[in-house]
Amino acid sequence: MKLLTLSRALFRGFVRDRAALIFSILLPVLFLLFFGTIYKNSNAPKIDLVAVGQVSLVRQAQHEPGLRSILTVTTSHSLAAALADVRKGNADAVVSQRGNNLVLRYSIADQTKAGIVREVISEIVQAANQAGHPPRYTLTASQVQDKSLKAIQYLTPGLLGWALASGATFGAAITLVSWRQDKLLRRLRLAPVRTAEVVAARIGISVALGLVQLAVFLAIATLPYFGFKLTYAWYMSIPLVVCGILAFMSIGLLVGAVAKTQQAATSIANLIILPMAFLGGAFLPLDFAPQWVRDASYVMPLRYLVDGMQDVMARGEGPASALPTIGILVGFTIVVSAVAVRVFRWDDI
Repeated sequence: MKLLTLSRALFRGFVRDRAALIFSILLPVLFLLFFGTIYKNSNAPKIDLVAVGQVSLVRQAQHEPGLRSILTVTTSHSLAAALADVRKGNADAVVSQRGNNLVLRYSIADQTKAGIVREVISEIVQAANQAGHPPRYTLTASQVQDKSLKAIQYLTPGLLGWALASGATFGAAITLVSWRQDKLLRRLRLAPVRTAEVVAARIGISVALGLVQLAVFLAIATLPYFGFKLTYAWYMSIPLVVCGILAFMSIGLLVGAVAKTQQAATSIANLIILPMAFLGGAFLPLDFAPQWVRDASYVMPLRYLVDGMQDVMARGEGPASALPTIGILVGFTIVVSAVAVRVFRWDDI
């Protein structure tokens, strides 16, 4: 009887919390509609290929019906510039032609796309050789990065970015809601302690936990079993982690300011962080998504955090490459925090 009464009370409390009710029930449906719409008409990833000089074989093949929809070829007169684009992720591969030999250089940032690139160019060469007349073409393929580079170079920054985003957002949101429900916010406001000191203490804890996460991720990934190799400017990942935590704490503060219960805060935070993890490239590559989705992902702070850490930890970019990302994350923090302050309330009313 007591269990039934308690269950009824909890159910009524859940129903009365409209935010928790809406987000908890509609969340799976929203994900189904969202990702179902995105990937409904996506059959193959787009391949951005840079042709250095006149690569007539590829130029002729790109207009074939089977390749026209997936292959985009741009021309460059500098092999060094083309390889730099591949390293930065602006292109998938570089192809040049030396007599009857095609030289392909590709990135392994996305191993699925790397395999597709090799297969497409190989089929182009085979089709030309099967035409039945000379000359016969050959293909030489190699990675842009060092041979020892593994997928762990790209998985580690992505998963770390998602972990930092989740921890900072959920921590700030749930803490704010629980403090408001327990009337702790009101007590802190009346206590002989400044609000800035409370905020600074909470930020300090979150940053400390984020740096511990960074250390744990690197300690595990750099084990010989995984083979993660840090590049020389990896230390710039520390300010990136700090700025990323601040950015996602601001999201958590905004969620905590509008949510009335911890369940509602958890549901709203999930609705924000999970799509951002996919669109930010932390879980899955965006190659199968339409162009408008890839463009929209640039408003997601997680994409900048992941890309910035990949640049300094895996791609070998210099310390200056992290500065634009730091600026974007700091700007995002200021804007979202300002909105959170405007809608903040001390008590449940």
